[in-house]
Amino acid sequence: MTTVRKRVRATAACFAVAGLLLAGCSGDDGDSGGDASNDGVPSGVVAGSSVSIFTGQVGDFTAPNFNPFNTTGSFLQPTQGVIYEALFYYNIARADDPRPVLGTSFSWNDDGTVLTVKVRQGVKFSDGTDMTADDVVFSLNLVSHNEALNTSGQVWETAKADAETVTLTFAKPAYTLEPQILGKHPVVPQKLWQDLADPTEGTNDNPVGTGPYMFDQYQPQAIILKVNPHYWGQGEEAPAIEYVRYISLANADAATTALQQGTTDWQGSFLPTLEQLVAESNGTLTYSNTPQATTGLFACSNAEMGCTGPQTDKAVRQAMYYAMDRTQLNAQAGASFGLPASPTLLPNFVNQAEITNPDYFEVPQSADPAKSKSILEAAGWVMGSDGYYAKDGQALEMTLSDVSGWTDYNTLCELLVGQFKEAGIKLTVNHVAQNAWSQAEVSGQFQLSMNSVNMGASTNPYFAYNNYVNGAGTRPVGESAVTTNTMRYNNDAVNAAVQVLAATADPAELQAQYKIIQDALVEDLPIIPIYVNSALCEYNTTHATGWPSQDNLYAFPLPWGGNWGTGIVLKTIRPVAS
Repeated sequence: MTTVRKRVRATAACFAVAGLLLAGCSGDDGDSGGDASNDGVPSGVVAGSSVSIFTGQVGDFTAPNFNPFNTTGSFLQPTQGVIYEALFYYNIARADDPRPVLGTSFSWNDDGTVLTVKVRQGVKFSDGTDMTADDVVFSLNLVSHNEALNTSGQVWETAKADAETVTLTFAKPAYTLEPQILGKHPVVPQKLWQDLADPTEGTNDNPVGTGPYMFDQYQPQAIILKVNPHYWGQGEEAPAIEYVRYISLANADAATTALQQGTTDWQGSFLPTLEQLVAESNGTLTYSNTPQATTGLFACSNAEMGCTGPQTDKAVRQAMYYAMDRTQLNAQAGASFGLPASPTLLPNFVNQAEITNPDYFEVPQSADPAKSKSILEAAGWVMGSDGYYAKDGQALEMTLSDVSGWTDYNTLCELLVGQFKEAGIKLTVNHVAQNAWSQAEVSGQFQLSMNSVNMGASTNPYFAYNNYVNGAGTRPVGESAVTTNTMRYNNDAVNAAVQVLAATADPAELQAQYKIIQDALVEDLPIIPIYVNSALCEYNTTHATGWPSQDNLYAFPLPWGGNWGTGIVLKTIRPVAS
């Protein structure tokens, strides 16, 4: 890591990226705080320095939404980890101990019912006011006591033991909840949130957090942040870049040009020619790949909750599972960067020990349309003269939605049209804007959607299962799902097993509950897995160095998906002197 001490002054025009002018970038108008330099920015921050991030946003950003408690997924990317911080950071890119952030240490009592946390002292919010143990108590209880925010099945009570210590008390053992509570819940200022009737409502367009950056400007094609002058970090824990800009592009294809030209410094994009681009860049471009998300078809599968269409028939979902030629899909859509998926929705190269049946280790890699047809015919579907099945007057025709401009997903969808046709299944693809796609999933107003299953707070299977298949986190079609269970999946046995996972540390009991969940998922297939998608991150080192690398994954590097590691990366990188 290179630390740059030299001051770099901005030019008269400051800088412009993709036609987006950043006004006021000299830093002279900011509250410099007690550690400000003569340039009007905190000591150690290079005045006028900036990096630009592309998260996959195509088209305009929505109006500013920085509500970290929003349950629809519509808050903007820098909300988590950059503007707001949690107590600890859990790195899913490698086997790390939790990294202290707003907490400095924690311990459990012998039976897993009391969690004691030491709170970092001397922290200030971005408005200059002190963060105290009272703010930590308020923030954690806010989540615990709000049904929309607490989908764990356990309520806890946080109390202040002294100015440096808080305790969380549970009615039963809660070991499994540790990464979620300590690593995923933001600490907010009590004075600004305590009078809100519903913290999940509203956009919080003037956020006040403890993170390394704070909101500066909104533009339809850019979200601009500036360094938090009151940030608690010192030395390598302190940010050195003054401005961070999240930008949109016309489409994902533009990401290649943007990276090469330095329009973006950091992006998490699928670039089929990435290795060639890096080789031809004379060392300017680098990348990392941390696969962990299982790409698949999310099926609005529960007719009792209002889902409509053939995909509500389990047999149809099973037929789609066997109709896929995943080798072709990975080669042509994923440039063979993907890895074989498991029908358990766990990455088998990470969670091999938690996959309870060897038959569940890997999904079929080649298509078996004959098996697909036999499953459909056994369920009463009849082949028509047009080559597609129908049942009781309903054609076996479904719409698959994805985000226009996400080229790998777009290719997957188009390939599936032909593969499913061989099995008598008619598929129509609907490429839509990202905001429309996300809202359709959250509200359940879709049939099939191309998306991915992320691991969650840590590599513990509990988090994937609680987030995606726990019925407590979903809602009827037309209402917003609380978690990423957008499939409206609700299986009593799975729900009960998830609750047991949250309360036990016994290895044998954990395996028994994994088996219950996995047997159900393989049978029901609310998500039909394709492959474990690559998690490619690209970096242009012209403006900053110290980015994560394959040899030093100090944080999970994807700059999208609510990744709390984004703040770790942004305070680690250092500007290149010009």
